[in-house]
Amino acid sequence: MSMSTRDVLLEVRNLNVTFGKGKNKFQAIRDVSFEIYKGETFGLVGESGSGKTTIGRSIMRINEVTGGKILFKGKPINGQISKDWDREITQKIQMIFQDPMASLNERAKVDYIISEGLVNTKKYKSDADRLEKVRNALLEVGLLPEFASRFPHEFSGGQRQRIGIARALVMEPEFIIADEPISALDVSIRAQVLNLLSNLQKQNDLTYLFIAHDLSIVRFITDRTAVIYKGEIVELAETEKLFSNPIHPYTRALISAVPEPNPYKEQAKTIEIYDSSQHNYEMDPPSFVEIEEGHFVLANEEEISRYRATFTIGV
Repeated sequence: MSMSTRDVLLEVRNLNVTFGKGKNKFQAIRDVSFEIYKGETFGLVGESGSGKTTIGRSIMRINEVTGGKILFKGKPINGQISKDWDREITQKIQMIFQDPMASLNERAKVDYIISEGLVNTKKYKSDADRLEKVRNALLEVGLLPEFASRFPHEFSGGQRQRIGIARALVMEPEFIIADEPISALDVSIRAQVLNLLSNLQKQNDLTYLFIAHDLSIVRFITDRTAVIYKGEIVELAETEKLFSNPIHPYTRALISAVPEPNPYKEQAKTIEIYDSSQHNYEMDPPSFVEIEEGHFVLANEEEISRYRATFTIGV
């Protein structure tokens, strides 16, 4: 299916996020734009502090947006919106947080943790209906219904993350922001949680924004990926195209740092180091250019000519 015919579920237009005021002002996100299509898993990747989580939290309306628009199904969700639309967004967009230890209330039982969203939005008919929804959410993520009467400290990290996923699922969302959902888990548990997210997507017709810094995981789970550096998206493409033909020097540096399972290949490869001073943007500022269908890169005129000459564009 061509990208132009797919339904856009979420659109971020020229997003800016600034923290602090006066001398302490810091612009965390600069002029970021992208679209997420219904049913896809869109990856957002970059090193720590690049602004990945800030974008996710801005879509969730946890962080205040200082410029630009965020549209869900074509309607703005930031700024002043109606109460009905606010209630619908609260249900339709959910987030799975990075740290399963910190994101669950230690003093609350699992039943309360999973039910909290239902209670706040009054999305249940009776107490029996609420309990049934909690039970189904636990079963969907592979946990026993009787776990509802326990506290978070009684569970392992992987089980706690499943509780976090159940808390999001119980709201019957359409769009889930998964903020590094497996980075705090043991390697043996990571594949289980990734497979769970993949299965739930197919069963419930979900759309994901998958935030991560581990490129091997991004390659495994995402359809398209945006690479972010210091609050700006520098490259965006279909995931396999991005890995097989990275264009921006920062993307190339990130991919070159991914460990190779084959020791001979690992020994032979060259790790590229990214230096932002290599760009001469004072006289010729960059723009986000579509260099081939669906493949965008942040570059100025001189760089675009060079990229087209150097890389196997369109192959």
